[in-house]
Amino acid sequence: MKFNTPKKLWGVSFMLAFALLIAGFAVSGNVSADDGEGIDHSLFPQLAGPFEKPQEVTTACLECHVDSAAQVMETTHWTWEHTDPVTGQELGKNNVVNNYCIAMPSNEPRCTSCHVGYGYKDNTFDFSVEANVDCLVCHADTTVYKKFPAGAGNPWLGEEPKEFPPGSGKMWEKVDLVASAQSVTAPTRANCGSCHFKGGGGDSVKHGDIDSTLGNPSFELDVHMSPDGKNFTCSACHASEGHELTGRIYTGQEAVMCEDCHTGDHAPHADSEVGEALSAHTENLACQTCHIPAFAREKPTKMTWDWSNAGEKNEDGKPFQTKDENGLVIYDSKKGTFTWEQNVTPYYAWWNGQTNYLTPADTIDPSAPVVLTDFQGSLGDGKIYPFKFFTGVTPYDAGNNVMAVPNLFPSPKETDTDAYWKAWDWNAALASGMEYAGYEFSGEVGFAETEFLWVQNHMVAPAANAVECAECHAADGRLDFAALGYSDEEVTKLTVFPPADPTPEPTEEPAPTEEPAVVEEEPVEEAAPEPVAESAPASSGGSTLWIALIVILVIVAVAFFAMRGKKE
Repeated sequence: MKFNTPKKLWGVSFMLAFALLIAGFAVSGNVSADDGEGIDHSLFPQLAGPFEKPQEVTTACLECHVDSAAQVMETTHWTWEHTDPVTGQELGKNNVVNNYCIAMPSNEPRCTSCHVGYGYKDNTFDFSVEANVDCLVCHADTTVYKKFPAGAGNPWLGEEPKEFPPGSGKMWEKVDLVASAQSVTAPTRANCGSCHFKGGGGDSVKHGDIDSTLGNPSFELDVHMSPDGKNFTCSACHASEGHELTGRIYTGQEAVMCEDCHTGDHAPHADSEVGEALSAHTENLACQTCHIPAFAREKPTKMTWDWSNAGEKNEDGKPFQTKDENGLVIYDSKKGTFTWEQNVTPYYAWWNGQTNYLTPADTIDPSAPVVLTDFQGSLGDGKIYPFKFFTGVTPYDAGNNVMAVPNLFPSPKETDTDAYWKAWDWNAALASGMEYAGYEFSGEVGFAETEFLWVQNHMVAPAANAVECAECHAADGRLDFAALGYSDEEVTKLTVFPPADPTPEPTEEPAPTEEPAVVEEEPVEEAAPEPVAESAPASSGGSTLWIALIVILVIVAVAFFAMRGKKE
């Protein structure tokens, strides 16, 4: 074939380049989620809109990310269910009970505002519809896109602003779906935090080590996530493969351990005699035990929740709230009484990785505090971890001695007359909630003392602020060695600093009046290696597109020099 003019040569070059570009998409079959980082999605015609429903945005996303929705639908972020491989229990948000918001079934429109989908308003939700996957909640700019708090996972799309909570003065504006779609990028701390910072119904309610301060934390609060430290996003540790995240505490799920990074050349405490002694502690202590000296260090967290005195009304016969001097709600007619604490020393217990959760199918003994999360482990089996110890007074079925599923949130609002926040009647709320969830209700309402533990993994302090030796090795120290299973002889040895021999040899020498001073070398925090970015497989869309673009440049260069040759 012979080309007589530069114009024809340019035309053929362009067609070849375009064909290679299309081939890149075709060979890959899918663009991975990682390929979206740094790409200006406002340039894609698929996202130009207009979009009437959020499902239309998902459909547009799937034109390139063809497998992404199917991947999400295999995760617990979507199913809210997990089968424990040891106990066989059916767990997840759909099945367990807690002592803050209590239970999800019958309360979906409120609870599912943090579901990674659209329209999960009741137990008829179709989990097989790909268009119902919410790409935006994890990938859109959180200043542009927000889910409505009582919208069953949907954003607010009404033409007029919506006030929520009622009477709060907080107005929710219509979400711009086009701007949201065009803003997408790799997940940020704000994306993850839009749900996880506010678990349990508000900022810093639930976890203790996860709240809005992690959106832009100081170095003193979290050395990993601070812009002055490693500036990690959540996904730096909670890495994703096929949208399945690592680091969940369900038994059998892939854990994320400090040792994943702090090992080998980056092993901590490796440079001194004191460091060697500290490293020896890791046989029995989780890293977090020393390096998270306190949680809720900047923002108070809820520590108790008593549902038994909910339902009180003001002099006008209406529900009300009472706040403390810091503006924190300490009584709410809908939910009862709360206490808050800041800079909290953790509770310490053994954990071997197995956690047993309570469901409404499990019989309880209400004469003692009911343990809702039973972290397994003991001396010689596991390590000592720091926990938030959250206590409550929680409704239960006093006839069947099981924890109850109360219908709290009226849905539909107009016809659900049994919901507690509509009828203010615990019998009606428990009867309808238990029936909805598939459990028998005896008709007897009781309130049990309950305990719920949260393992503390975030808010890792600088090494200079880690727990000091004498804080644990003292008679009134952080660790209750006897409660942790140590013998009296071991407790004697462990509760003095420097550590002493529990059975010293008798000596005629007079005891020194003053112990020699011990100079401690402050443990040096080793820099953790940057988490390795997930690399796409050889056939990924990203790799193929790069190859295509390189070939395009080569073709254009050839065409350019060919035209110069013709001109000369």
